[in-house]
Amino acid sequence: MNLIDPNGLANYNAGIEVGRLHRGLGLIEFARTKEILLEELPPPPAVIYDIGGAYGEYAFFLAEHGYEVHLFDLAEEHIRLAKANEKAALLAAAEVADARSIPREAGSADAILLFGPLYHIVERDERARCLAECRRLLKPGGKLFTANITCFSTVLKYTECYDRRPVLDDAEAFRAIETTVRTGHYTGNEIGRVYFHRPAELRGEVAAAGFADIDLRGVIGPGWIVRNLEEIWPDPVKREAVLRIVRLLEREESLMGFSTHFLSISTCP
Repeated sequence: MNLIDPNGLANYNAGIEVGRLHRGLGLIEFARTKEILLEELPPPPAVIYDIGGAYGEYAFFLAEHGYEVHLFDLAEEHIRLAKANEKAALLAAAEVADARSIPREAGSADAILLFGPLYHIVERDERARCLAECRRLLKPGGKLFTANITCFSTVLKYTECYDRRPVLDDAEAFRAIETTVRTGHYTGNEIGRVYFHRPAELRGEVAAAGFADIDLRGVIGPGWIVRNLEEIWPDPVKREAVLRIVRLLEREESLMGFSTHFLSISTCP
């Protein structure tokens, strides 16, 4: 099977990911994830594999902090953009690769970022292969960071904007939303067919792959409720107010599904 829906891959190669972390909820996701990485990663110059890292938003951020970062992505356009970046020399590598088969030696990474492959791989057995590959690559005690989208994300999205976009009025759209909640499977116009997890389900898959000390964080939290987020974000006081709420609630198990994106941090035995 392909790692990613062909239509989704085509759209990534057409540039749909460019700038996502600098608008809308991506602002919260990017800011809080960077904070967590700097808190949880081993000190530089540790070796980090950013697998499915698009055109390198996190890769360049960490490289600027002194890490040895290897960027891998399935979309050729993402790797082209990374290599064309004025900071390209900061990366140890930027290569097109399948997340289930990374061309590096076993036990060669101190940490791995897996910020996309687990929701683009819709079959559980193939996600298990991807996680097994991460375990192969990590040194004992190395850390795995995975980003995931909850199966409740479409419910939250279309409920929040109901007054402006009454998608919920459409019976077919509601059936699609219901399917995502019940099964995790979602088909979007841009990202194609994907799989959205329940938080406990992700914990189980990571544990089944042999990882330990699994720490789940809701990196958006209730931030999606904030109206006019892009307008208030440049204000450091308001930005910090939003992030304080995210930090306060990000480990609250009862609210984990309330965060559209969540992050798992685990350790390779």
